[in-house]
Amino acid sequence: MEKIRILGISGSLRESSTNTIILKNLAKLLPAHVSFDLFGELHLIPPFSPGDLESDSVKSMKEKIGKAAGVIICTPEYAFGVPGTLKNALDWTVSTGEFNEKPVAAISASPLNSGGEKALASLLLTLTALGTSRNEKSSLAIPNVKSKINSDGIVQDDQTVLLLQDQVDNLLKIIGI
Repeated sequence: MEKIRILGISGSLRESSTNTIILKNLAKLLPAHVSFDLFGELHLIPPFSPGDLESDSVKSMKEKIGKAAGVIICTPEYAFGVPGTLKNALDWTVSTGEFNEKPVAAISASPLNSGGEKALASLLLTLTALGTSRNEKSSLAIPNVKSKINSDGIVQDDQTVLLLQDQVDNLLKIIGI
């Protein structure tokens, strides 16, 4: 039996970012029959230009989205929005439909009390435009994220772990497993 694939996309380019750490911790909450792949080529995606030929990194991203049963995006908030690199990567999928009807969970994580709610709202608008499959439980804002992760990169806050598990369970429900 082939494993079901979930793709994680961090809106931060830093390997040690709290958003990437959240995704790595979330991956540990998936059942054994579900595999997790963290997309690590966001920094290679060129600026979106309609009609231009796709680079290998854009093709790779689209292929990974296409093969995934669901996608989890975790983003920081920069200037009240999603980072430009993440928005740029999502823009490459507008006309080709990789996200159309794709089950998606959206998470923002911020050191601020707001949890990156403006970035999350912006991301949800983009995901709506892309035609993703979501419900009212498909998003989560994590405030004060740095206090919830220990020095070993483990989410140590029990409530946050439960909220991440809820995101996993909801995504799998939308996928149909």
